[in-house]
Amino acid sequence: MFKLAYSFKTKKILKMTVHTFYSKNKISLLVFSFLIISVISRSSAQSRFAGKEELLSTPKKYTVFFNSESPKVDGKLDDVVWKNVEWTENFKDIEAERMPIPTWNTRAKMTWDDKGLYIAAELIDPNVWAYLKNYDDIVFYDNDFEVFIDPDNDTHRYYEFEVNALNTMFDLFMPKPYRNGSGAMISYNAPGMKWAVDVQGTINNPSDIDKGWTVEMFIPFWALTIGNSSKVPADGDFWRINFSRVQWKTEIKDGRYVKLKGDDGKNLPEYNWVWSSQGLINMHYPERWAYLHFSKKGSGDSKNSFNIPYSEEQKKHLWYVYYLQQDFYQKNGSYATDLRQLGISELDLQIGDKKNRLWMEATTHQFMVFISSDEQEVFSVNNEGLVQMKKKLPK
Repeated sequence: MFKLAYSFKTKKILKMTVHTFYSKNKISLLVFSFLIISVISRSSAQSRFAGKEELLSTPKKYTVFFNSESPKVDGKLDDVVWKNVEWTENFKDIEAERMPIPTWNTRAKMTWDDKGLYIAAELIDPNVWAYLKNYDDIVFYDNDFEVFIDPDNDTHRYYEFEVNALNTMFDLFMPKPYRNGSGAMISYNAPGMKWAVDVQGTINNPSDIDKGWTVEMFIPFWALTIGNSSKVPADGDFWRINFSRVQWKTEIKDGRYVKLKGDDGKNLPEYNWVWSSQGLINMHYPERWAYLHFSKKGSGDSKNSFNIPYSEEQKKHLWYVYYLQQDFYQKNGSYATDLRQLGISELDLQIGDKKNRLWMEATTHQFMVFISSDEQEVFSVNNEGLVQMKKKLPK
């Protein structure tokens, strides 16, 4: 959603089958030791980002495969092109996967060609409704489907597209997230974009039961160029992307769907169901979006397995400092000038199989935090949430 938006990690029960020539006492000791080690390991992993675990969990990923034939954008999703394209997982609650499972399933799939990105979505809904009809209406005041794209993975200069079941489009450009003092450029209209909706049922008719509605979009690469250099993704490139579904709680009055209100007379909060959980009720944290990997290889090619780059693990430590700095500023009206003020004393970090160094340059009004494993690539995040990379460590 353009201004507002709405999954403690799922605990796994470890099962251990013992085939035995051991005594019961020895088996009990082995099991006890195994559980203790598991608890210690899990606690150690979580303590590094204490209090921010959900914001620093690893987002989902998806490999989008190249197709030389493009689907017809009519909202029906019946083109041959779509038949062998994999769906995403069903959407979850925006905040965390531990939250209640959404009432109705939502999923999406993607493909691409030299011209742009194609997105298809399926929204199950027995009561399809929408009332906003004008281009650039604030579409999330209806139930809607939303797309968020950051082509260069720096959390600034990103795009949002919202559509309702009447096929009303709301597209906008964000110079930077709202948290960093930005506003939405609603005047942005994606040139060359196509979109369509197909309703499996009858829209705005409370007297029957619908199946739901489907969405199809084509977003040209050259439409994603404000503040970015225009280019077609190369094989192996990745973007950041996420999808959201806004679903309001309604009742039927005088043959119309009307939003339910609380005791204060205001609309009850909407549900926000997303593909990759954000860790909080806010879509405008681009660092939390999923990874979209572009591939020109066949979908059955074993070389297509996409490994999230090592640098993304490094950046988690930058974002941890960033989030702590925001908390510090809220409390004190200024930024911490030393990492120890944030409770961070360990600056030499072992991340995977590499040693890293973490440091910060800061005044009470601004900061920039850095991390590097080899002094050849230095990654940073500043108080504006802008992610940057320098090739060599400055002397």
